[in-house]
Amino acid sequence: MQVQSKRVRGAVLAVLTLAVGALGAGADAPPRKVDAGGLSFEVPASWKSATPKSSMRRAQLEIGPVGGDKEAAELVVFAFPGGAGGVEENVKRWESGFKDAPKAETKVVKGKNVEATRVEISGHYIAAVAPGSPQTNDKPNYRLLGAIVLSNDTGYFFKLVGPDKTVREASKGFDALLSSLQAGK
Repeated sequence: MQVQSKRVRGAVLAVLTLAVGALGAGADAPPRKVDAGGLSFEVPASWKSATPKSSMRRAQLEIGPVGGDKEAAELVVFAFPGGAGGVEENVKRWESGFKDAPKAETKVVKGKNVEATRVEISGHYIAAVAPGSPQTNDKPNYRLLGAIVLSNDTGYFFKLVGPDKTVREASKGFDALLSSLQAGK
C-alpha cells in the first residue's frame, strides 16, 4: 500500500512540476506581433487576443486580472481615417470618462518609426459603456493607459482600461508596445 501511495505522490509531483514549468515558460514567451492595418506593434504573449466588438476596432486584447482584482483589463485599438481630432481633443475626451480625476499625464514617446502621445489617467471610471450609449460605467479605482498616433491619413488610438492594479502591472508591456510601434509594415 505504501509503495502505491509513493507512486501516486510521485506522479502528482511530476504533473505539478510540469504545470509550473509550463506557466513559467509562458511568462518568458516572446512578444507577438499585431497588425492594426498600417500600424504594427508587439504585445506580451500573455495578452490574449479577442474578437473586436465593433468594426471600428482594429485590435482587441484582454489582460488577466492581478493582485486581487476581479476584472480583466482591455486594450482596444481604433483607427480613423482623417485622424478623428487632434491629440488635445482626444485627451480631453478620455479625461471626461473619469469623475474627479486629476488631469491626464501625457508625454511623447518614440516607436520604431513613429511617435505616440502616451496618456495616463486614474480614478473613478464613468465613461459610456459603448460609444453613444446612455449607460455609463461605475468603476472606482480604474486606470487608463492610452496612446495616440497621428499619421498623414489615419489616427490610431490605443486605450487600455481596467482595474488600477492590473493596468499598473500591464504598464511595462504597454510601454514596450509603444516602443515597438511601426508604420507601414
